[in-house]
Amino acid sequence: QRKNPFSSDDRLASKPVHTHRGDPTYGRPPEGSRTEQRGKDAHSHVGKEVEQLCLIIRNTGQVGEDGHVSVTFGQLFETYVTISNKVVGILLRARKHGLVHFEGEMLWQGKDDDVVITLL
Repeated sequence: QRKNPFSSDDRLASKPVHTHRGDPTYGRPPEGSRTEQRGKDAHSHVGKEVEQLCLIIRNTGQVGEDGHVSVTFGQLFETYVTISNKVVGILLRARKHGLVHFEGEMLWQGKDDDVVITLL
């Protein structure tokens, strides 16, 4: 719209045309925008799903010799899939934040049902 000579939207003309990698606003939505708010809401929602997943692991798993609670992927999948269909994505997010541990990069239903997931 910035290059459109027929556009009468003055809000677009006041924003910088390009940001560069060193700029702190690079790759981020404008402050106070609805896009920024949607991103914050999504981040909060995923955080709640990670917490819920950890709670389910704690409730359905068994305490091992090392004191950590563990559950197999198959058992967790059967329990959690009734809550959310994003069990694998939430597990990957939880591992990224250091909350759970499991072997392998990705877990597949059926093939990886015996993989042990440990709550850290």
